[in-house]
Amino acid sequence: MNSTSESANQHPQLTGAEILWATLVGEGTTTIFGYPGGAILPIYDALRKFPIHHVLVRHEQGASHMADGYARASGKVGVCMATSGPGATNLVTGIATAMLDSIPMVAITGQVSSKVLGSDAFQEVDITGITLPITKHNYLVTRAEDIAATVREAFQVARSGRPGPVLVDITKDAQQGTATYDFEAAAPEPHRDHPMLKAESASMQQAIELLLAAKRPLILAGHGIVESGARDQVIAFAERRQIPVASTLLGLGAFPTYHPLSLGMMGMHGESWVNNAIQQADLLLAFGMRFDDRVTGNLAHYAPNAKKIHIEIDPSEINKNVKVDVALIGDLAKTLDQLLPILPAQSDTAWIDEVNAMKGTASVRDIINLPDNGHLYAAHVINDIWREALAAGRLAQTIIVTDVGQHQMWEAQYYKHDAPRSLITSGGLGTMGFALPAAIGAKAACPEKDVWVIAGDGGFQMTACELSTIAQEGYAINIAVINNGFLGMVRQWQEAFYDKNYSNSPILSPDFVMLAGAHGIAGAHVSKRADVTPTVTKARTSGKPFLINFQVEKEDGVYPMIAPGAALHEMVRRPQKDPLLETAEDE
Repeated sequence: MNSTSESANQHPQLTGAEILWATLVGEGTTTIFGYPGGAILPIYDALRKFPIHHVLVRHEQGASHMADGYARASGKVGVCMATSGPGATNLVTGIATAMLDSIPMVAITGQVSSKVLGSDAFQEVDITGITLPITKHNYLVTRAEDIAATVREAFQVARSGRPGPVLVDITKDAQQGTATYDFEAAAPEPHRDHPMLKAESASMQQAIELLLAAKRPLILAGHGIVESGARDQVIAFAERRQIPVASTLLGLGAFPTYHPLSLGMMGMHGESWVNNAIQQADLLLAFGMRFDDRVTGNLAHYAPNAKKIHIEIDPSEINKNVKVDVALIGDLAKTLDQLLPILPAQSDTAWIDEVNAMKGTASVRDIINLPDNGHLYAAHVINDIWREALAAGRLAQTIIVTDVGQHQMWEAQYYKHDAPRSLITSGGLGTMGFALPAAIGAKAACPEKDVWVIAGDGGFQMTACELSTIAQEGYAINIAVINNGFLGMVRQWQEAFYDKNYSNSPILSPDFVMLAGAHGIAGAHVSKRADVTPTVTKARTSGKPFLINFQVEKEDGVYPMIAPGAALHEMVRRPQKDPLLETAEDE
């Protein structure tokens, strides 16, 4: 047998569609989320030959959020798939969501045949052009022999450095063509860090000098801690210097909530003492966070007395929003590994004691059982979901997936996240409709965990069609609809800044329990505090999907709140005479 025949036996001739699936298997993909259509049918036809489970979504936006949720829950690359034209454009919101939150995802789209590209053929859109600003990179593949190398490179790009979404658009003729398949030969060049991604020794020493001089340092813990796997290093760093730690929304769980140095969330709806501590600090250490506007408030008055050290893997984030004194550009875990051996210890707790004293009676969030005054508040519901998981010993095995709005902020305030990847939420883009499909992705990634959807009545309706996906897959997902009859955050802003002109924020909803029932999903209505925990337990232990419609107070607000253009210390506090804080006896 000649060498050509031997090579053919070792490396088979496959169609482009088969090469795609074989490459996905080689990259470790076991589950994808998608919706078939004309330009991608060759790929769907070849699926039956490969050990990958395909989750049929009800809308392509759901596919992109499912892949996102899968990635956030597992730390692996999530994969979604859609046909050309409207199928591809329906992925855009989910791709943008992943981009702004640095989520590793590969989106695969079918495209019309290469011979009609640019002719406005049926269901042709320039999806690579459309997604150029919201992907880390994207590709148009027109030949079967390029599919394996392109897909392998797409996975590498998605998960390397600062993670992000990548789109691969494959023409129909590339899917139908044939080529030799060699997975190893299609491997991309080894990933090399950008030359800037190496903390200079002089900068390291300057950072140490700033630390030694600081009397009121503060660590700002961001999502980069989770992506870098730097949790242990951050804990060691904080403990070595007795530095309190504040968290961004996406950083919740990156630093243990129960750690004595943990302060809670910062920013627009962060804890008052956290924001005040930032304003009083003389040194901020930004660990894997990007100084988002919801974190900083008015930049002209942000941390006016503080020097700033920024450890960040993306050089473009340095000095983008906040000018810093020392930039350590690189992977957070690796950078802290360099810093820790030269970091002197100190035992003075005066600053953390001062910050803890700021709390006073400003928060009810440390009260294990918020008072029941006969009204049901979203804070009650979320706190009780946390308490039920804690009492059942399931806290470490619970993932909360929130939608966007008031309930998202209440969740961040009243549910204590002690573990990374225990909160999945849309941060940078603030995508309503995210929770239900993202929870499907999280459950597919972590079937052994309890997955809770916490969504408002507005956002839930945006992707409620994915109840059918839950039913078809049989995923035991728990759904808590926080139903206040309003687009809650919009209503709160209208109350605060638009003279209570509730223009188009009241929303009529269907009977969510009946809607779930139409999908064969059990459910319950809850309007009394005493019924929350028993119903939550029933849902969690059912072993099947379960929806709870929580009918909560209509005009409750999230506090503290920082008005647009205001500084961090200029917080709007919860009214002193607030019914949430009143006991039944007070009435």
